[in-house]
Amino acid sequence: MPNLELSRKQRMIVTAGVMMGMFLAALEATVVGTAMPTVIAALGGLQHYSWVFSAYLLTSTVTVPIWGKLSDLYGRRPLYQIGIAIFLAGSILSGISTSMFQLIAFRAIQGLGAGALVPLAMTIVGDIYTLQERARMQALFSGVWGLASIVGPIIGGFLTDQLSWRWVFFINIPFGTLSVLLIGSSLKEPKLHQHPEIDYAGAITLTLAIVLLMLALVNSGTLTALFTLRNLLLLCGAVIFTILFIRIERKAKEPILPFSLFQNQVVKISVLAGFLIGIAMFGAISFIPLYAQGTRGATATEAGSLLTPLMLSWVTLSVIGGRILLRTGYRPTVIVGCVFLTGAFAWLSTFNSNTSKLFLYLDLVLIGAGLGLTMLTLLIAVQQAVPRQILGTATSLNQFSRSIGGAVGVAIMGAFLSAGLTSNLHKAAARPMAIITPQQAEQLAANPNALIDPTSRAAMSADQLHLLQSALSTALRNVFLVGMIMSAIALFIVFRLPQKISSRPDQTPMPPPPKACEAKSGERMVIAELATIDPDHEPAAVDED
Repeated sequence: MPNLELSRKQRMIVTAGVMMGMFLAALEATVVGTAMPTVIAALGGLQHYSWVFSAYLLTSTVTVPIWGKLSDLYGRRPLYQIGIAIFLAGSILSGISTSMFQLIAFRAIQGLGAGALVPLAMTIVGDIYTLQERARMQALFSGVWGLASIVGPIIGGFLTDQLSWRWVFFINIPFGTLSVLLIGSSLKEPKLHQHPEIDYAGAITLTLAIVLLMLALVNSGTLTALFTLRNLLLLCGAVIFTILFIRIERKAKEPILPFSLFQNQVVKISVLAGFLIGIAMFGAISFIPLYAQGTRGATATEAGSLLTPLMLSWVTLSVIGGRILLRTGYRPTVIVGCVFLTGAFAWLSTFNSNTSKLFLYLDLVLIGAGLGLTMLTLLIAVQQAVPRQILGTATSLNQFSRSIGGAVGVAIMGAFLSAGLTSNLHKAAARPMAIITPQQAEQLAANPNALIDPTSRAAMSADQLHLLQSALSTALRNVFLVGMIMSAIALFIVFRLPQKISSRPDQTPMPPPPKACEAKSGERMVIAELATIDPDHEPAAVDED
């Protein structure tokens, strides 16, 4: 893909469209969960509850690298618009579902389109803005995620209570339609005269490998589930298709995942660090609410609100980090972020039911700061290290590594939690004058939800409740130690990132827009901050250290 030379007005409109699409993806991550209890009451199928989320996660993760490669071959605009169209089709179908099985199937369709939203949005940003501009604009893009994380549950609750749970899905239609129109009207790409050769065999084998891996991981909440015959067969199948994929890609003319990417030091380090940080990130999001509810007795609403300081800190440090990396380079910025993450998880592993809530909030702020400094910097590093011809593939690979890391991390941490809880309860049952029997210990270990359910908590004696809280608290320490270890390994790895910022191999500064194309006062329809971006800013001097 050659450089895109757009006027300032065009870039502002494209950016507004991209932000709308990103808001769509961010809102989806928070709004659906709020409505799910009502959905279960309307459609039934409580035993399939988790698959409403798993189906979406599975298809959105699987398709990320494919969307990225296709955008390199056919252009960003058509692929982004197709992705949103599929997402909206899945949203409409989900909204008119009459059974839980229909909802799961339509959520899977929704996920197919969702795989294009964030990686292609960030690829478009990489196409139309220079390094300095991308770093400065993080206030806008980070603000989208921060806003969605705060208003998503509110919007979901309002729509569910005042209209219907179906509007949780229908609300996507105006945002998605507006995004398509804005991108279509202003993102002008050169026509491609070549006829690209699609790597169908690579796409199929990669999809099968990821599907089998994800199916094994999403059902592996315990050590027993992780090592069942079914899961072992799924993992073996994933390994077989991965080997086939590698062999196919080495011979493909236009591989879905060019292995030459991994010869690039920046890409290799960023993808590996992103995978490890993804483990820590999803571990925090998944298990900190459980800590609050299970060991501190917080309500579901209180536990969910605990993530607000994490998200706000993440957004704030993303903005600050974008400016810091222009002055100091990739390596110092990511190192500081990894230090924050490692220290925060180490501190979190010492918490128990008596730990001050203030300390918990401070720890969450540290985790958010670490994520804000690392995620943005690693993305910009990857985009700056590759030519535009493979920018979509590289950006999608960065997103994909975090998603897979999250799936792997939740499965591993869940297994550690289950093993630790079972061990702690059996030790308690084996003590003299034990207040629970071995049979009760087995039941509680198999179903720790008793700590979260208010009715079950009320039925326990104070001693039993304290015992179960202590057992869970001790087990969660091992979970948070896993997050600390992953963050520490990432810290060790990112020391090999380049010190200074360099120009992308084919990047040239954007030319100033013609005066005729300047937005008139009546056309200033997008966020005013975009107008402060200097399109003539030269890239920083090359110094790869």
